[in-house]
Amino acid sequence: MSHIERPSLEDIRILCYPDKRLRMKAAPLAEVDGFLGELAHRMDEIMLSHEGVGLAATQIGWPRQFIVVNPTMEPGKSMALINPVIVERDGRVSQDEGCLSVPGIRSTVSRADYVKIRARLLTGEEVEMEGEGLMARLFQHEIDHLEGRLFVDRVGAAGRVLLARRLKRLAQRQDPSDPE
Repeated sequence: MSHIERPSLEDIRILCYPDKRLRMKAAPLAEVDGFLGELAHRMDEIMLSHEGVGLAATQIGWPRQFIVVNPTMEPGKSMALINPVIVERDGRVSQDEGCLSVPGIRSTVSRADYVKIRARLLTGEEVEMEGEGLMARLFQHEIDHLEGRLFVDRVGAAGRVLLARRLKRLAQRQDPSDPE
């Protein structure tokens, strides 16, 4: 695999639909180092300034399996997860969902109500974690980003019809000079 340059911590911004980088599949991270701690802190700052509860590295244009979650939205309470994968899921619940990369658009999405994930922490330790309700939804949403999927891809057929015009308007509002 070719080397993918690390993002500049000062220049990080959230990519918005329809930026093609949001559709990139993220590669696993082989090393855990101090940069990831700095990146997690910066991603948490940006996420909270936009009133978000999760942010994937793909949303900032870095196609690596790295997410930051903070369901409480309290500064300093975020959790960074490296190479997260869902190993178990159960139940089903449909709830309203939105995304920092698809601003101003929300829709009902059906997801598992319980998940168990495996990931590495910033310490390098491999852990398994369980999540129910919001935490399960958050894990699934952010891991979807690492697969190049957006929540709008999970909306049912009727919902897609309702969202089509709004997504088209959002795409037209984006700066055409931004790299895709």
